[in-house]
Amino acid sequence: MTGEADPATVLVVEDDPSLNAALVATLKAAGLRPVAARTAAEGLRWFNHYAPDLVLLDLGLPDRDGLAVIQEIRARSLTPIVVLSARGAETMKVQALDLGADDYVQKPFGVDELLARLRAGLRHAVQARGSAPVVRTGDLVIDMGLRTVSRGGAAVKLSPKEYDLVCELALSLGRPISHRDLLQAVWRSERADIQYLRVYIGQLRQKLGAEMLESAPGVGYRLIDRPAP
Repeated sequence: MTGEADPATVLVVEDDPSLNAALVATLKAAGLRPVAARTAAEGLRWFNHYAPDLVLLDLGLPDRDGLAVIQEIRARSLTPIVVLSARGAETMKVQALDLGADDYVQKPFGVDELLARLRAGLRHAVQARGSAPVVRTGDLVIDMGLRTVSRGGAAVKLSPKEYDLVCELALSLGRPISHRDLLQAVWRSERADIQYLRVYIGQLRQKLGAEMLESAPGVGYRLIDRPAP
């Protein structure tokens, strides 16, 4: 995003011509700048050319699965990705979110809801760029600007969802965050299965050290605030 006076650029990757045109018209009416693509190849080409502020991505593309597009974009950029798909299975939503999508909107959808989700994605991106703290606890360093995590100087490889979860915990270092708030922040849903959260906390404990994460009984989890070594 080049400045407050400039409209945000939204890349629309949708193969259905009628829906593509309707989305473009809706975004223009909302004061955004849409860039339209109808294939994965075209979408990635326009992504490189326009550097959009947000990507609205259909999973059912004719030349390539949308999940692969999520992976390719996320490998090179932190640009918010909102998935738009008729695939309503929970496993598909989880897979898309785990690969790095920021939100998932199921077809058919309401225009107001879609625009609200796009605005939320754009706000999140602006906030992330404007204030990207470095959190240190013990020998663990979480650099939210570089999107890196290290312990004892060694890089720790995390999946997108693991990274999102540790960042949420780091922003409230030493204080417990409720299960509900973590599910809302990381999975965009208070109704997501708490088992997802338990699994990811277990994975973080393995990668960061069990002593860094603590359960708060009846509440949620906290990242322990430890003195520097």
